[in-house]
Amino acid sequence: MTAQATWKERLNGKIREDWAREIDIFETQIELRKKKKIEEKLFAETRLRRGCYGQRYDNGQRHDGEKTQALVYPAGDLTKGPNTYWDAPGMMRIKIPFGRMSPEQMDVLCELAEETSDQILHVTTRQDIQLHFVHIEDTPDLMRRLAAVGITTREACGNAVRNVTACPISGVCNTEAFDVTPYANAIMFFLLGHDDTLDFGRKFKIAFSGCGDNPCGLTNFHDMGAIAKTRVVNGEVKRGFEYYVGGGLGAVPYPAALFDEFVSEEELFPLTQAVCRVFGRLGEKENRSRARIKFLVKKLGIDEFRRIVLEERQKLRPDPRWTAFLATLRETDGVPLKPGAPLADGPRPAGFDAWYKTNVQKQRQPGYAVATVTLPLGDFTPSQGRALGDIARRYSTDALRTTVAQNLLYRWIPEAELPKLYEELKALGLAEAGAETITDITSCPGTDTCKLGISSSRGLAGELRKRLSLVEDKLDPAAKSLNIKCSGCFNSCGQHHVADLGFLGVSRNVNGRRVAHFQLVVGGELAKNGGTYGLAIGAIPSKRVPDFVERMSNAYVAGRQSDDTFLKWITRIGKKEVRKMVDEFTAVPTYEEDASFYSDWGDPREYTIGDMGEGECAGEVVNSAQFGLAASEREVFEAQLLLEEGKAADAGKRAYSAMLQAARALARQKNPNLSEEPQEIEREFRAHYYDTKLFFDPFEGGKFAHMFFKAHQDGGKTADQQSAHQLIEEAQLFVDAAHACYTRIGTGTGTTVMP
Repeated sequence: MTAQATWKERLNGKIREDWAREIDIFETQIELRKKKKIEEKLFAETRLRRGCYGQRYDNGQRHDGEKTQALVYPAGDLTKGPNTYWDAPGMMRIKIPFGRMSPEQMDVLCELAEETSDQILHVTTRQDIQLHFVHIEDTPDLMRRLAAVGITTREACGNAVRNVTACPISGVCNTEAFDVTPYANAIMFFLLGHDDTLDFGRKFKIAFSGCGDNPCGLTNFHDMGAIAKTRVVNGEVKRGFEYYVGGGLGAVPYPAALFDEFVSEEELFPLTQAVCRVFGRLGEKENRSRARIKFLVKKLGIDEFRRIVLEERQKLRPDPRWTAFLATLRETDGVPLKPGAPLADGPRPAGFDAWYKTNVQKQRQPGYAVATVTLPLGDFTPSQGRALGDIARRYSTDALRTTVAQNLLYRWIPEAELPKLYEELKALGLAEAGAETITDITSCPGTDTCKLGISSSRGLAGELRKRLSLVEDKLDPAAKSLNIKCSGCFNSCGQHHVADLGFLGVSRNVNGRRVAHFQLVVGGELAKNGGTYGLAIGAIPSKRVPDFVERMSNAYVAGRQSDDTFLKWITRIGKKEVRKMVDEFTAVPTYEEDASFYSDWGDPREYTIGDMGEGECAGEVVNSAQFGLAASEREVFEAQLLLEEGKAADAGKRAYSAMLQAARALARQKNPNLSEEPQEIEREFRAHYYDTKLFFDPFEGGKFAHMFFKAHQDGGKTADQQSAHQLIEEAQLFVDAAHACYTRIGTGTGTTVMP
C-alpha cells in the first residue's frame, strides 16, 4: 500500500519558495529542541516569531467551563508543569493583514481549527485570528496549509513588526480621503523579515486610517500610525499621510506624536524603514518594560527623534520596492458581484429592522452596504466559518474583513439583498444586532488562556453582554451608544484605556482571601482614532461590575445634557462624583456570607491568579500594610482630581506621594522604625523588595519598581498635563503591584479600609 503523502509533499509548488523554506527550518528546530540541541530560551524566541505562543493551561478545561477536545501532551519535560508552549498545547496567532480574508482562506482556517485546536476561531483586537490548544508538532503543517492560501504566521508574535491593521471599510467609506488598504497590504510584506526590523527590543505595531475623526484605524495608540490625506501640488491632487510615531497603550499609554503633517506616498516606505532602523539601534534592549518606541520618542523628544530619523533616511540605499507597489494599487479593490439596488419597502424578517439599524451602513457607492456580523467575545466555530465563507461567495467577490471590535463584516452587499443575508445569518445564530453598541463588548482572553491574566475579562464581558441583551429594548439610545472594553490585566490588550467604560483586572486581598477585582477606567474616547486615554479611578469586585455598569449608565442617561457624549458628561460632573458611584460597589461580604465573591466569572472554583504567589508565604503581615496601601490608592485618586483641575505640577507630586506611601507600607514590614523621609523609603524598599526580587512578579520582573525609582529621581516633577497623566498611570500600576506583592509574601486578616 502506498503511504499517504505528507502535507509538505501535497503542497509542493503551491507555497512561496521562501515561505516553504522558513517552515522547513522551523520544523527542524522543533526536532532539535526535542533532542535538547537548542536551548529553550532560543527556541522560545524562534517559535514566537512564527506565531506560536504559550497560554494558560488547565487540565483540558477552558475557564468558561467548556471541555476542549481530548488533549495529548507532545514530547517534553512535564516535570516543570504544563505552563510552557513546549510542555502543553499553546496558542497559534495567525496574521490577517488589515483584516482581509478570502472565502478560501476561511475554509482552511476552519479545517485547521477543527483538526488542531479546541474548534474555536477567535478574532483579536488587531484583526488576527487565534487558535488555542494547538500542539507544537502540528504547527509546521498548519503553517504550510496557511501558506498555500497566502497566509503567513511569521512575526505574528515576538520582537517584530506585528500584523498591520487598517480601517475595515476603507475603500467603501463615506468619509475617507482615499482607500488605505493597498498601502497597508504593501508595507506589511515590505517589512516582513526585513533586515532593519530584526533588532527590535520589543514589538512594533502599525495602523492605517482613511480619516482622522473616526475610530476605525485607532492610529493614536500605535508605534506608527498613518492617516490618509490629500494635497494639491502644482494643480495635481497628491496622496500622502499624516504620519504619527510613538503611540501605545500597554501599562502606561502614550498618545502618538505627530512626525509630519504630510508624508507623500512615495516617501511612506523609506521613512518607515528609517524609523525602524532608529528604533532598532537606539531603542532599549535590557529593560524590556521601557523597550517600546514610545519610550524612545519620549526620551529624545519628537523634534530630536525626527532629526535622527531624517538623517537616517538619507543613509538608506535606494530600494525599488519603495514605489513599485504604486503601480498595483487597485489589486486589493473589492469588485461587486451583483448590481447595486436600494432596499425595497414591504414586509421584512422579524428582527431585521433592529439589526439593520446597528449592523448595516451604506457605502459611498450607491446601492451597496456594509453588513457587520456580531461575534460574541470574538468567537465563531468552524461550521459557522464555512457558512460565512459561502455567504461571501454568493453575495460579493470581495473578501470578508475582521475588525478591531472583534467582529466580521461583508462589503459590497446590494441593499436589496440585506433581508436575505440577514435570514442566512440568523440560521447560523449570527444575526445579533448591536454591533459596536453597549452589548458588543471587546475583551482580551484574560484568565481563559493568557498567562498574564489576573481577572476573567471574557467571563465579565460575557456576563455583561447577557445582562444588557435582556434589557436592550428598554435601554435609552444614549446608554446604547456606550462602548465597554475589558482587559484581564494592566496591559490593555482589550483596549480599556479608550473605552467609555474600561475595565482592567486586578487582584485584592479581602479577609485573608484573594478576590477578583476590576479597575474602572473612565475618560477615554474611541473617536479621533482613539484620541483620549482614560484613567483608573477605583477597583470594583468582579461580581459587582454588572451592577455598577447599570448604575453608571442610568446616571449618564439621567444627568446628561442634550449634546453630552459620555466623555463630556464625565468631564462635566468630575471624577469625584464618579468615585462616589464606585464606592457604592466596593464592599465585599465575608466568605461565609457569600462565597460567590471569591470566585470569578465563568469559573466556580475559588479565585486564584495561577502560579503567582503559590507557596511563597514569607511570614505574617500585619494590617498596617493594608492601611498604607489604601492610603496610596486614595492619593492616586486625589492626583486625578488635581489633574482634572488643570494643576499638573500638583498632580504629579501627589502621584509620586502615592508611590511613596505604597513603598513605605511594604518596607515597614521589614523595618518597623522606617521614617517618612523619601530617601530612606526608597533605600529600604530597594534593599528589601527590589534587590531581593520579592517585588518581582513572575512575568513583569521589576517593571513597576523602575517606575517608582524614576518618579523618585525626578521628585514627582511633571512639565505638563500629559506627563502628569502618565505619572498617575504609573502610580496606579505601582500601587496595584504593591497590593499583589503584599498578597504574595503573606497576608494578615481583615478587609482593607480607607483611612
